[in-house]
Amino acid sequence: MNPNVKSPISQDKEFYSEREAALSMGISLARLHLLLDEYVFNDGLSRPENIELTASDLLLLEFWNKVLPTQKVVAMPKRNK
Repeated sequence: MNPNVKSPISQDKEFYSEREAALSMGISLARLHLLLDEYVFNDGLSRPENIELTASDLLLLEFWNKVLPTQKVVAMPKRNK
């Protein structure tokens, strides 16, 4: 199976392994680990060896996967003096 082909997220499935999550998102396992390390496990503690993800987790990870580094900062409106 081509690792870049997305598999649909099943609403019947409660948890996804890291491999299943990466496959459903169409990304490599290394990219998934990078996203997890950058956005989830960023409090100084290391990422657990094996984690299970929910469909909601995959939704957030897909969003973060599409965000460019420059899009992390939201420009604030100018203050009226």
